[in-house]
Amino acid sequence: MNEQNLNDELSLKELIEKAKDWVAYLLSQWKIIILAGIIGAVLGLTYSFIKKPVYTATLSFALEDEKSGGGLGGALGLASSLGLDIGGGGGSMFSGSNLTELFKSRSMVEQTLLTPVTSNGRIISLAEMYIQNQGWREKWNDNPKFKGIQFLPDVKRKYFTRVHDSILGMLYEDLSKTGLAVAQKDKKIAIVSIDMMSTNELFAKYFAEALAKKVSDFYITTKSKKARMNMDILERQTDSIRGELNGAITGVAVANDNTFGLNPAMNVRRVPSARRQVDVQANTAILTELVKQTELAKVTLRKETPLIQVIDLPILPLKKEKLGEGKGILMGGILAGFLTVLFLIGRKLLRGLLID
Repeated sequence: MNEQNLNDELSLKELIEKAKDWVAYLLSQWKIIILAGIIGAVLGLTYSFIKKPVYTATLSFALEDEKSGGGLGGALGLASSLGLDIGGGGGSMFSGSNLTELFKSRSMVEQTLLTPVTSNGRIISLAEMYIQNQGWREKWNDNPKFKGIQFLPDVKRKYFTRVHDSILGMLYEDLSKTGLAVAQKDKKIAIVSIDMMSTNELFAKYFAEALAKKVSDFYITTKSKKARMNMDILERQTDSIRGELNGAITGVAVANDNTFGLNPAMNVRRVPSARRQVDVQANTAILTELVKQTELAKVTLRKETPLIQVIDLPILPLKKEKLGEGKGILMGGILAGFLTVLFLIGRKLLRGLLID
């Protein structure tokens, strides 16, 4: 037991002695460490001047809760019994996290990048604005492959070349990794926020607003597509039956004119008028039902249309994050000093191994 305690004391003494040796060695190199710290501080100060500030545009919106249909339940049941499907629910493919992923999808981001905006008095696309902000256009002027590439506003994708697709893919990857963030901050609250970060304040604002509009339009069109299609069908059927009814009414009038003053004993001549009268009654009944179903389809479509409600829009000036001079000096000095200490320790260890 005493021997074990003695070994522990010796080990602790050796550890303390080694620590003292390392401290003494580093103190002997204080000039190098301080010089490295000064150089690091100067580099940190220079970087704080060079680095552009990052602006963050935040846009928040609320998702409409799914509804069961309320007072329309009976009417929807009546429509189903007549073989008509007038919507009443667009499914849950865009609910919750699915909608946030839609915002970050390549299709939505690329469509947003082709949105026209006004920059320096010219109408250009957001893609062109981003390329100019990154300074890529100047680099491409020496490359014939990219020199003539332009991203005009609202150009259809089918007119793009392979080079256009490659650049758009590069823009999408760059924005997805460094600029765009979409998240539902609280799962209990159906409010989603879009954060767009960029060194260009106007680009961050324009992109966040354009992305919200593109996704909102796509979301509304897709989710209400079934109800809209059925409403269009009902409207065409209503117009068709109304035309048939007008024709039947005219036919009754013509038949009555032809049999005016006819001998009451000649009933065969009155058959066309009776047939037309039946057509009028049948078309009237059908038209009455179709008008009711068409109005019901319009109500259902209006119910499903307002799916995304924007709460807060980005307002200039945007939130700005910039590396201050003091912070740059402190971070540069500490980092340079720390790396220098590691270098000195590694060099001494390496010398010790070579001597042994």
